[in-house]
Amino acid sequence: MRGFVSGETPLRKERAFPLPKETRTARALPTFNIFCYNACMPQPRLFSIIDKAVHDYRMIEPNDKILVGASGGKDSTALVEYFANRTKRSGGPAFTFTAVHVETDFEACTMSPRLRSQMEAWGVTAVNLFVNVEGRLKQGRKMNCYWCSTQRRTELIRFALERGYTKLALGHHLDDIIETFLMNMLNKGELSTMPPRFAYQKYPLTIIRPLCYSDVDTIQAHARERGYISTTCTCAYQDNSGRKDARARLKALTNGERRVKEKIFNALRNINTEYLP
Repeated sequence: MRGFVSGETPLRKERAFPLPKETRTARALPTFNIFCYNACMPQPRLFSIIDKAVHDYRMIEPNDKILVGASGGKDSTALVEYFANRTKRSGGPAFTFTAVHVETDFEACTMSPRLRSQMEAWGVTAVNLFVNVEGRLKQGRKMNCYWCSTQRRTELIRFALERGYTKLALGHHLDDIIETFLMNMLNKGELSTMPPRFAYQKYPLTIIRPLCYSDVDTIQAHARERGYISTTCTCAYQDNSGRKDARARLKALTNGERRVKEKIFNALRNINTEYLP
């Protein structure tokens, strides 16, 4: 059964990121003049980091039509806010975007009205896409996170292609990319991970991950400062033991330091094959 656009469904678990008691000035990043931004619109630290990734990997190009996966969590919510902010700036390539939220048949996994209202305040109306995930399981097969994510991704791609989108923006961040690298290396015996930009060969769609330079702590700090209303999926089938193990290994390697995570990420782009088997 193919996915289809649906209306609102019951609430799922909601998590609020409270505003801080006092306004704090974010530490300034090195400046880079990519476009002429409005002088009256100073950018949050997270947005400056995303700007750098967008520039380095050409994630936004003239006349792009971008579909943004909006799960309701802090990562994708930050992505939606960034694109809403970006459309209001002067200069830079012209583009349009749509936020789409995927719902499934086996849980009340929907975007809360409060988060939807928050996005509407940014000028964004999220579209719902229903995916019959459990109904597609073959007899005797067990539901798992990999199957669910694959089905969601498949329908997002189908949705994008049928409506002429050129890019699909996903909310994977720096920690996600390094964790996936560790999982593939230790479990599969291969050096691979989720690339910041991936162009499909079979059809005219490119996957982009604008949060590729953004570590989880920076995103969480932004969510608190902006007072996000975030929703998280409370799925009975969740089995993220592999991801949790990778997260623990990453923390042991880096002690949670962003600088060390950046070095690991940069190592993936700076491969010296002469000194490899």
